[in-house]
Amino acid sequence: MTQVARAIDHTLLKPEATHADVEALVAEAVELGTYSVCVSPSMLPVAVPEGSDLKVAVVCGFPSGKHTSAVKAAEAAESVALGADEIDMVIDVGAAKEGRYDAVEADIAAVRSAAPAPTVLKVIIESAALSDDEIVGVCRAAAAAGADFVKTSTGFHPSGGASEHAVRLMAQTVPDLQVKASGGVRTLDQARTMIAAGATRLGVSGSRALLSSADDQPSGSAGY
Repeated sequence: MTQVARAIDHTLLKPEATHADVEALVAEAVELGTYSVCVSPSMLPVAVPEGSDLKVAVVCGFPSGKHTSAVKAAEAAESVALGADEIDMVIDVGAAKEGRYDAVEADIAAVRSAAPAPTVLKVIIESAALSDDEIVGVCRAAAAAGADFVKTSTGFHPSGGASEHAVRLMAQTVPDLQVKASGGVRTLDQARTMIAAGATRLGVSGSRALLSSADDQPSGSAGY
């Protein structure tokens, strides 16, 4: 169970989230042993308990991706200045649908420039809204722009969230990048499926319920 917990970005992105909610999120993340918390930029700075190795991830251009590159870059730079360790940016999905992968790459590169290493940059591609060819195109653009991860979904798009097929395709397309499965990952079985397909990080809002779902597994069944 510890291995799955350490793959989780414990997420709270509801528009009605309060600072008290984020404080509770951090406390729960420390208790569960997740890798990070993932919050909206207006929630920064986030206080992490002294001695904890909990990371802070922040979304950028969220959830539509229809912000200009300059706005995304400014948002990312401000988030890093306020303590974010990782940036999860949303691409312009429409540009991908039009096959304008050069524009997608330039958009990602602008954020990468504003939030250079060691800040981790994850690129949300909304895989459920893309064809396989489009997934390949945007993943290659993310790699060319210097991203660290490609990520399936915001969890807010009506087309849906992560799928095993998309995660596997993403991992195969850009083997030098890591893959984050996000959107609809709610049970331990789903988490294990995504990890087996190539995901190294999971975006989960119901982390306690997911990790507790191990209680529903038959005795002796494998788990992470």
